[in-house]
Amino acid sequence: MALASWAEGFRRALPITLGYVTVGFAFGVLAVKNNIPPSLCVAMALLMFSGSGQFVFAALWGAGASLLSLTAAVGIVNLRYLLMSAAESPWLTPFSRFKRFLLGLGLTDETFAVHITSMQAGEPPNLAVMFVCNCSTHIAWISGCAIGAYFGGLVDDVRPLGLDFAITAMFLALLVPQCSSRLHFLVAIFTLCLSVALKCQGMSQWNIALATIAGATLGLLCSLHKKPAKIAVDEDEIP
Repeated sequence: MALASWAEGFRRALPITLGYVTVGFAFGVLAVKNNIPPSLCVAMALLMFSGSGQFVFAALWGAGASLLSLTAAVGIVNLRYLLMSAAESPWLTPFSRFKRFLLGLGLTDETFAVHITSMQAGEPPNLAVMFVCNCSTHIAWISGCAIGAYFGGLVDDVRPLGLDFAITAMFLALLVPQCSSRLHFLVAIFTLCLSVALKCQGMSQWNIALATIAGATLGLLCSLHKKPAKIAVDEDEIP
């Protein structure tokens, strides 16, 4: 049973690790080019484990931002983990507080997606599977950042290698299995179109955040609108 759990954890982690190594390499290159020491780059990968937060940190560090600005920017970017933790916590009530804490250390957009998708499909939460998946992805991220930081000087620009698209491709691969209903598909298409439209209007990276909030709100309103109708039908069927 333990071996099967480990195998399932590695299976879940595999597509994520492929993306993390390449994106981590891109971050390592960017960090060094922004005068971040390689050792600090690896420490960030180990302790922060947030791709978006680390990229924001590297950009602001290179621009000479103050420590307060760095802390505020990274904190705001990582606020989404509070929402992910709140969404995942009801499924993890069988585990002790310490075990939930350990799982929380490995929480990322991608690990959240694979874990919540499996549990919503009816699979009971498995501590070994989730922990192996989280650790595997974390090791992949640290490895990619370390390779990029210490050997990234051999690469002048990562864009011709397509590494800058790796995170986008990984998110698409995680999104498709979650579109299991027409509502999910509608929300995904609406969010995509709105994000592209806002970007075309000249909005900066905030287009993604605003489109995500709008898409989630649309999905919530649609789901609430469907529930009363379902309840009414059930009541009519009561003899």
